[in-house]
Amino acid sequence: MRLEAITWERLGDLLAERLLDLKPSDGSPWPRIAFDGAPAAQPGHLAERVAEALRVRGRSALVIGAEGFLRPASLRFEYGHQDVEAYYNGWFDTGALWREVFGPLEPAGDGRVLPDLWDPAADRATRSPYVQLPPGALLLLHGPLLLRHWFPFDLAVHTRLSPGALRRRTPESEHWTLPAYERYESEVAPGDTADVLVRADDPRHPAWNG
Repeated sequence: MRLEAITWERLGDLLAERLLDLKPSDGSPWPRIAFDGAPAAQPGHLAERVAEALRVRGRSALVIGAEGFLRPASLRFEYGHQDVEAYYNGWFDTGALWREVFGPLEPAGDGRVLPDLWDPAADRATRSPYVQLPPGALLLLHGPLLLRHWFPFDLAVHTRLSPGALRRRTPESEHWTLPAYERYESEVAPGDTADVLVRADDPRHPAWNG
């Protein structure tokens, strides 16, 4: 796949321009976009940049991080603090994401979504208020391993790191999660699955597939 060099600022602007005309295929009035990538790839930074670019163009967007829907520690660490299988299949409360985020944004939904559910640092509910999205507002969900859950995304952006860059930019205390991303590459091939691929091995000089 041919990739073109680009700046993060220009990338945010071009993605925002593309999203302005995005129409959900299921008739929902709320486009749903994935910003997929390992924490070291910082997909949330790109989501925030796109949200700001949309704002200056007159479109509202809600940025939600999947880390706000982690399961309680008692469930995440049931099989130990470094269980790769649990991380891959059980750390994120996908049921809550369907119920509190995607369900309200279905064609017959009311647009009232919960921006987060669980604070993993305090290991307790966040008690955040619901957010009412007006028709036409966009959901920008960022986090790891997003493209393996059949979430109804209308467009997916995958920020990719090579295995070497992923290892270098992942804190050593989290290296135990790396086999989960190897499995994700093997089973899902997110770089091929996503509509937009961003290569970020050098965080100063990204490239994308346009």
